[in-house]
Amino acid sequence: MSLRLATFNVENLLTRFDFTGFRNQLRQDRVIKLFQVNSEGVYQQLEQARVIAATDDTRQMTALAIADADADILCLQEIDNMAALQAFEYGYLFRMVGNGYRQKYLVEGNDSRGIDVAVLMREETRDGQKIEVKDIRSHAMTTYRDLNLFDEELALTNRIDDKVFKRDCLELDLLIGGRPFSLFVVHFKSMGNPRDGLDGRQSTMPIRRAEARAVRRIIEDRFGAGHAGKKSFAICGDMNDYQERVDVIGRRGTGYRFEHHDEAKSALDVFSHDGFAENVVCRRQPLDRWTLYHSRGPQEQWLCQLDYLWLSPELAAHNAGRLPEIIRSGQPYRTIFPPGQEVERYPRTGWDRPKASDHCPVVMTLDLP
Repeated sequence: MSLRLATFNVENLLTRFDFTGFRNQLRQDRVIKLFQVNSEGVYQQLEQARVIAATDDTRQMTALAIADADADILCLQEIDNMAALQAFEYGYLFRMVGNGYRQKYLVEGNDSRGIDVAVLMREETRDGQKIEVKDIRSHAMTTYRDLNLFDEELALTNRIDDKVFKRDCLELDLLIGGRPFSLFVVHFKSMGNPRDGLDGRQSTMPIRRAEARAVRRIIEDRFGAGHAGKKSFAICGDMNDYQERVDVIGRRGTGYRFEHHDEAKSALDVFSHDGFAENVVCRRQPLDRWTLYHSRGPQEQWLCQLDYLWLSPELAAHNAGRLPEIIRSGQPYRTIFPPGQEVERYPRTGWDRPKASDHCPVVMTLDLP
């Protein structure tokens, strides 16, 4: 019996317009900046037209990436609400590619923009095993005080009664063909702006570290600290941090070289330092683990993994030798691929947009013990 499990940050699956760019240049789309728009009413009309025109191509590619992942259970990030999820699932996944999901789960979380984590599931796995939901729990209301996680680093930007998860940790207890499986879906704090001499990643790392510690505490409280490793669980989502990266050195005219190196510290060390869970993407070659291309000009460009399937030791050992897949056909043409990794992009993919997402779906076929 096998289960295909995937995670994908689909980026801004929204059902609303953001008109704040009229007054805040930082939030204004680059194409509208080419034109002089003096009326807020005209700006709103242009913004609506721009978003609607771009969205169909984008969501077609998003659906194609999901179809290529062909997951039985799909963990999603950046979903506006259940209405957006239903409209996308029916109009694109089902009607466009015939790859729909009848079971949908989303709980409103803490994100200030209103983007949430969600889960899509088939009623059965590809080999006919029933997928049953026994319980769902949101941890959006959990505070630092609740889990005794508050420390001096957090005190610089947070209060003790602030919520730990900046979106949520959505916990699902499942039976797959009668076998228990627990799923924890997250979207950790994004990397912010530089602060107090630290770059955006370092300045926000204490928050992500606390989120990771909270996920681990939730799992250990659920199963027992000495027993969690023997259970079947997975932690999935966009964790906005990485333990290694591939620096992309060069420019279009002169060519590129790629240098892999490990990070001195990461919020995700909470999961890996003592074998609490395994990042199965590390089973791939070092230059072939990335799920996102980051660039701010030729002096700052790299490939890194932000999207994760962390498996419990028991589940990882039961699937020893298996490799996860990374679906990269929805990447825009600006993404620089190491040699031998090039893929055929989806139709109408642009240099920067449209695209399926800046993120790549990660999927793995698992046997449950």
